[in-house]
Amino acid sequence: MTAAKALRRGSAVLLAGCALGATAWGALTPVSSPTRDEVFEIPKGTWARRMAGDPVEILPDRIRLTLGVRDVLVLKNLDEVPQIFGPTLMMHGKSFRLPFALASSYQFACTAHASGQMTVVVEPFPGSPWARLRWRVREMWTRLRQEEASRLQQEEAST
Repeated sequence: MTAAKALRRGSAVLLAGCALGATAWGALTPVSSPTRDEVFEIPKGTWARRMAGDPVEILPDRIRLTLGVRDVLVLKNLDEVPQIFGPTLMMHGKSFRLPFALASSYQFACTAHASGQMTVVVEPFPGSPWARLRWRVREMWTRLRQEEASRLQQEEAST
């Protein structure tokens, strides 16, 4: 066997070992979070932009929470006008905390959405190794998409 082939084979084995180790870590390490809050802000000027005809979407149509990890929805109203979420009227500068204790899908009226509706999906705690691995992959994918959307919004705002 040539040195080049041995180097390629060793690199492939090392890469496969790293992938296996990362997968095992993701599946076997307990799921935790520094806080159980999932925070969303309604930015200042949202209502004025919407009244001016800008179809601004500042909150996702569907929010996913996980029992025992991040199971408290926190909405902060930074807009100048009150906003309604479900039966709650949030005044300017106020926050609303809604803890969930049951895995289910919940529908809420929400004036911060153009559609007037928001769905909160509360998923069960990822107790099995495969559930933990799926949860971690989905969380990573969601965070990457949010960062990309935020970057695009910043680029649009600067032009």
